[in-house]
Amino acid sequence: MMLTPYDEFPVHQAPYTFSYIPSTDYAWDEGYWFAVFNPDEKVFLGTYLRVNPNTDMIGGCVLLNVGGIQTTLRFNRCWRGNFALEVGPFRVTIVEPLKRLRLELAENDSGMSFDILWEGTSPAFLEDHHIATNRGRRTTDQTRYSQPGKASGWLKLREREWKVTPDIWSGARDHSWGLYTSRPPLSPPPSILPPPWRDEGPKRAMRFWTCFRTEPYSGFYHVHETAEGVQCKMNDVFGTPFGGRIFKGWGEEDIELVSGRHEMEFNPGTRILKKVTFYLTDVQGRDWRQVFDIETPPWIVQPMGSFPGSWKDGGTFFTYHGSEELALEWDEGDYSVQPFEYIPYAVSGAAASEGFNTGTSIGNMVHGPEYLARVTTYAPDGSVSTGSSQVELFINGPYAPYGFV
Repeated sequence: MMLTPYDEFPVHQAPYTFSYIPSTDYAWDEGYWFAVFNPDEKVFLGTYLRVNPNTDMIGGCVLLNVGGIQTTLRFNRCWRGNFALEVGPFRVTIVEPLKRLRLELAENDSGMSFDILWEGTSPAFLEDHHIATNRGRRTTDQTRYSQPGKASGWLKLREREWKVTPDIWSGARDHSWGLYTSRPPLSPPPSILPPPWRDEGPKRAMRFWTCFRTEPYSGFYHVHETAEGVQCKMNDVFGTPFGGRIFKGWGEEDIELVSGRHEMEFNPGTRILKKVTFYLTDVQGRDWRQVFDIETPPWIVQPMGSFPGSWKDGGTFFTYHGSEELALEWDEGDYSVQPFEYIPYAVSGAAASEGFNTGTSIGNMVHGPEYLARVTTYAPDGSVSTGSSQVELFINGPYAPYGFV
């Protein structure tokens, strides 16, 4: 065990230091996702930072998507030599917990840099605890919260620069920790394990997640459905049927949502989202409606560093890349036309032998599941407000409501 800066605070819930975790599973990790976006500029900035104590790695990425052209910077280092929330040029500073955080990226070879203050526009939403099992073994045991926000500061991509102002730049984020779904190559290949039991619960076919801001309202909700379009508790890493809240600022109206249904439009011949309308009901029985219009091609998750082959040596941000202090690389892709054939870097070991799926696919083609959207909120009092949001939509396999087989 080692002391960390966090051991100074009286917040321990186990008789060990914070450098020790109660699991030896390589799937146990903790980290953040931050997004900053502006639909007028067609700019989406995302940052990812996760700690895996059992591999002694901290890693993540910064991605910048401008109208479908995406630059992705990946980085990692060993964790126990430096417990700060920083890897190379990237740093997260907690200014005020659950409200204000500073995101910085110093100049580097990718050409991206920024200094941004991320501020929550409403309280964070604590999601239902996520649990999933496989033949009686817990494969997910995780806590997560999500939060909408706004941003201020500056952002650069080589010769281009954007002034980030909170009136037109919004944000989204989540923070999760615990036992997460296994990530190859740090997991056994399925071929050496018995098949899953069929009676451990239904599987997810659709996930819709959004953090939105349409002043004076902001909020979060997510929906998960089976292949038949049924919202129910599932044996899945995101098993909650429905949950969310709409807030009117800090300390004002807090509106719990209890149900939601959707009408989605897709680009012809694809599963790429074009528009979605959600009909929501709150705990008081009032009806809300939100219309999301997708502004840009979705950004691509494959280069982020989570998947084998996203790093040039075939690894991920949780694997060792030859340096304890810093491993860093970047690339750029034109993803303005989707779906497209994505070719990962070399994948070796168990992941390659299992033909590991490198992301959402249609045949041998892929498309992004993450969107920048304009959103319009129709409140029960008749008011209409507009703004922007991050939308995440995964449709895995057959999904009857929209005829996907």
